Amino acid sequence: MSTESGIRLSPEDRATLEGWVADRNSPQKWVWRARIVLMWADGDGVTAIVRATGKTKRTAYRWRDRYVACGIEGLKRDASRPSRKPPLSAEVIKRVVDMTLHQKPPASTHWSVRKLAKVVGLSPSSVQRIWAAHGLKPHLIKKFKLSNDKAFVEKVQDVVGLYLNPPDKALVLCVDEKSQIQALDRTQPGLPIKKGRAGTMTHDYKRNGTTTLFAALDVATGKVIGECMPRHRHQEFLRFLRTIDRNTPKHFALDLVVDNYATHKHPKVKAWLARHKRFRLHFTPTSGSWLNQVERFFGLITDDAIRRGVFRSVTDLTIAIEAYLEHHNADPKPFIWAAKAADILEKVARGRRVLESQH
Repeated sequence: MSTESGIRLSPEDRATLEGWVADRNSPQKWVWRARIVLMWADGDGVTAIVRATGKTKRTAYRWRDRYVACGIEGLKRDASRPSRKPPLSAEVIKRVVDMTLHQKPPASTHWSVRKLAKVVGLSPSSVQRIWAAHGLKPHLIKKFKLSNDKAFVEKVQDVVGLYLNPPDKALVLCVDEKSQIQALDRTQPGLPIKKGRAGTMTHDYKRNGTTTLFAALDVATGKVIGECMPRHRHQEFLRFLRTIDRNTPKHFALDLVVDNYATHKHPKVKAWLARHKRFRLHFTPTSGSWLNQVERFFGLITDDAIRRGVFRSVTDLTIAIEAYLEHHNADPKPFIWAAKAADILEKVARGRRVLESQH
């Protein structure tokens, strides 16, 4: 309620406003608005209110009038303000979307916000808002590869069948080589992580040799049999097969999921497998390494132990890899394969249809 000198507060409203001022968790804009109204109600003049709150006379009058018109709730709301610029027309938005989808900038492969804004005569922020509203991200690209293996269907069904319905009295092992792992040393020592600063590492490095990690992931348990060797020829693969033979129970058959690397099909490897009947190789499709679960393990060891490591020799690198294997095998956890062969094949077929429709 207003009076000649200011406004009159009900006891309830006064208690509420004084509570806002006293509460340290109140939004600051509520606090100074409450102080303006309380000072008007106490008979203070506008000059005193301006001096006490640091606001302008116009602001003091505005929030007095807002309380008179809307009460306590009016002090919580900010007045809506009309936009300084008119909204973009549908034609302009359509032009931005069409150019993003169907055209390319001169001498470039894709649009940036500033390039497109310059062409269409908008601000970069306007182009960004249009892209966000339409889910467009020209700066990003996702990579893919569809296998052209003629036996793609049979190989997918074979490998996925091992994961979802493994044979009795057999171990399913995903086998592969992570080749050419470099022992990299940095040219200068980095700084450790601290509050407010990430750890640092020089962009350049010294190469101190390479090693190859042969690994066999037990699909059922998650345990990994691993061995580092200087090369990855058929001789090393045979050596690793013997390592697998020694480290697995003799009464189990061994179903090995491998890729199509020539080493795995070498005549000497085939001859060795012919003499060791419990070994059965199952090949993933070409360009289908994602079917081999050991690739997921290679991603983990790269992120956890290799990419940011500092190795002054191949020996240091090998020790780090062996330590990671030991730590992993102390508490192994299998990867849970859930995708059915039919679902994978349908997804691939759908991808082929999309590609054919676009080209």
